[in-house]
Amino acid sequence: MTRLFNDPARFADDMITGFATAHPEHVRAVPGGVVRARPARAGKVVVLTGGGSGHYPAFCGVVGPGFADGSVIGDVFTSPSAARARSVAEAAETGGGVLFLFGNYAGDVMNFRLAARQLAGDGIPARCFAVTDDIASAPADQTARRRGIAGGFVVFKTASAAAEEGAPLEEVIRVAEHTNARTRTLGVAFDGCTLPGAEAPLFTVPEGRLGLGLGIHGEPGVSEDTLGTAEDLARTLVTGLLADRPAGAGDDGRVAVVLNGLGATKYEELYVLWGAVARLLDEAGLTPVRPEVGELVTSLDMAGCSLTLSWLDEELERLWLAPADTPAFRRTPPPEPPVDDAAVRPAAAPRRPERSAATASGAAVEVAELAVHALRAARDVLHRDAEDLGRLDAVAGDGDHGRGMSKGVDAALAAAEKAHTDRLAPAAVLAAAGDAWAAEAGGTSGALWGVALRAIGEALPADRAPERAELASAAADALTAVTSLGGAEVGDKTLVDALAPFATAFAAGLRTGTPVSEAYASAVAEARTAAENTAGLRPRLGRARPLADRSVGTPDPGATSLAAVLTAVATLRATTGSESV
Repeated sequence: MTRLFNDPARFADDMITGFATAHPEHVRAVPGGVVRARPARAGKVVVLTGGGSGHYPAFCGVVGPGFADGSVIGDVFTSPSAARARSVAEAAETGGGVLFLFGNYAGDVMNFRLAARQLAGDGIPARCFAVTDDIASAPADQTARRRGIAGGFVVFKTASAAAEEGAPLEEVIRVAEHTNARTRTLGVAFDGCTLPGAEAPLFTVPEGRLGLGLGIHGEPGVSEDTLGTAEDLARTLVTGLLADRPAGAGDDGRVAVVLNGLGATKYEELYVLWGAVARLLDEAGLTPVRPEVGELVTSLDMAGCSLTLSWLDEELERLWLAPADTPAFRRTPPPEPPVDDAAVRPAAAPRRPERSAATASGAAVEVAELAVHALRAARDVLHRDAEDLGRLDAVAGDGDHGRGMSKGVDAALAAAEKAHTDRLAPAAVLAAAGDAWAAEAGGTSGALWGVALRAIGEALPADRAPERAELASAAADALTAVTSLGGAEVGDKTLVDALAPFATAFAAGLRTGTPVSEAYASAVAEARTAAENTAGLRPRLGRARPLADRSVGTPDPGATSLAAVLTAVATLRATTGSESV
């Protein structure tokens, strides 16, 4: 939802004022839009982009050297009037003529054509060109009826670069036509956008679905499909574009690519999608040339994205790569090619062998195997509880605890299984598991579980089953490792609130001669109770601390997940009847 505005009717005008104030080195405001802060040289063709607002950085965000000379800006999703277009053109032109570039929409076509006629009547050569890149809006034999969406960015860039090189008006128009003929775009929407002051979006998309073939003015897709993975979407977009490959596009396979976010799809999501798109393009024999991944032609807060391919030839590649300096887009010369890392880095010193890297023998083999079974039990319970743990974490944190624990335990289990297959000692098995957990999960919990597993392993012998004192030391060492690294104490509302009573109760039971299984079960009960009691605590460390009051009444997710894992291992012990940990 668009939340920040004054009078919705003046949203575009207020935006222009703020935009020009923020970028005085690039633009100045004029009636109807913005022009370059420093006028173009005398006799240069002036390229003006234009259309309704709501698409930033298109259209005003690309005004500057190497790109547009100005931008004609209408109200949100509304064509600017001919008067506004004429005003901007008169402020920008320097004697070489004017070219208006815009998407193929009826209002834009009529108003820019009218402005061009009026300018021509005043002796200013002026022409128009409407971009038609959207393959979903008309079939291949009716390309003139297609809408202009994000592919306009490529057309604007090459035509502007040609004008910057000094090409005359007719030549700049030819470049725009040539680029447009080789440019194809397909987009999808996950949800609609909301106009300033409106209470509801222009359209909605059902949960788990996507709108295929959206427009950029709040139009829904022309059809619906199932929303799958990023890999599925990449295949849909690439396959659709390749099926509409322009005739005569050439065989060298070099393409300008724009993976465009529409306003609410985050850059991280776009990069996940780009990884799959890049692979599919490579499989199709296409080479992306300086691909652009990000928000370039948006639709307010629409959730969605589009993929543009523009088949390049030598001329278009030169113009696509030409320098540009604008508020939202800068094109610098290509960086030097990557260097061979091995050629510039000295050989790494050999790592000191792990003290715990000995192979297991005797009963230690069974202990290592039990450690692997324990991690399997932990994996099952953490995946089962992932959503609940995420909800607990979201109360006063970032909501990622369940996901992070699941990633961590998956990596730990895989590493432990490999180490056990190599017949390594329990210490090496748990060290490998701890390192993998910390590396894959990241965050506070990843680091703490990593050092805890390592500490437990270091207390276990390589050639026999552990003695009772060694089991007690393992639990105590895990607690020490966690508190030393994280600095938490009992009462801080962290996993220490469950780990400390567990370690204390387990050691006490072993000292009094209680069977290992009973001592462990009793200690687990202490940990569960302590984890539940964290609901009454106020966090004094970590991300939850600033929202301490909100956290009261909700148990700590770290303590809760620890208690769940300890309980799962207790169930495993009861099933196997083992007296080893």
